[in-house]
Amino acid sequence: MSEFAVHSLLNTQTLTVQDVYCLGSCREQSEEECASQTHLVFPYRGVYVRHLGHDQAVAEANQVLFFNAGESYRVSHPVPGGDANLTLVISEPLLREIAPRSFLHPGAVLVFRQQRLRVDARTQALVAMLRHSLREHIAEPLEAESLTLTLVQRALGPRTTHAAGATIGRRRLVDRAKLVLTSDLARRWTLAEIASEVRCSPVYLTQVFQQVEGLPLYRYQLRLRLARSLDLLAEYDDLTTLSLELGFSSHSHFSAAFREAYGRSPSEFRQSALRR
Repeated sequence: MSEFAVHSLLNTQTLTVQDVYCLGSCREQSEEECASQTHLVFPYRGVYVRHLGHDQAVAEANQVLFFNAGESYRVSHPVPGGDANLTLVISEPLLREIAPRSFLHPGAVLVFRQQRLRVDARTQALVAMLRHSLREHIAEPLEAESLTLTLVQRALGPRTTHAAGATIGRRRLVDRAKLVLTSDLARRWTLAEIASEVRCSPVYLTQVFQQVEGLPLYRYQLRLRLARSLDLLAEYDDLTTLSLELGFSSHSHFSAAFREAYGRSPSEFRQSALRR
């Protein structure tokens, strides 16, 4: 059985959208891989770690990752369960027009400086809207192209993204905390439990996480749960069951958090994304 499954959702003269699934069999670092094209990757299910030289990035639903053409990397899956990602390849002229210059290395070849950025809740909603509408054959090519470019603009917007700013040691500590959170999204973790898992004090973890991600730890966990709900909305008729399985105390708690993050209720979002 292949480790990867790739589903082409859209392919036009200017962009390509693919849904990519990985079984995540490799717990340790994989053999070296190399991207043939520069592309943006939006993880929406599961978690993995991308190793780029001495740097690493935990890939989960709060992040967008940049894979530069010709750049070698390795991948590991410390948390079982595999992963799924929406992958976008945008024509270079369009990408240069959209991407802020500060995000790119100077030169003739388009190369992103960082391998990841944290995205906001509305970006997560756009990822889900694009994926669902293409998989259900709802969006026509022109609409899907427009939605894709809106997603990229949002993902690269300086007001809607956050670049990690801290020492390598602090970033690695936050990475370990992210892996703890993603190992069981429904669990009602306490700060002391997470701090014990990553071997530091609760106060220090709170301070460092806020510095690196620009969000409190509890809100980061909430974003992960809500992003998972975006992925699963098409599979659940009973939203109360979905909310409880994701660790929310009630359907009303889930619905209120969803509306605050995405600007509409879960049922309204499902209606617009799936037309049902």
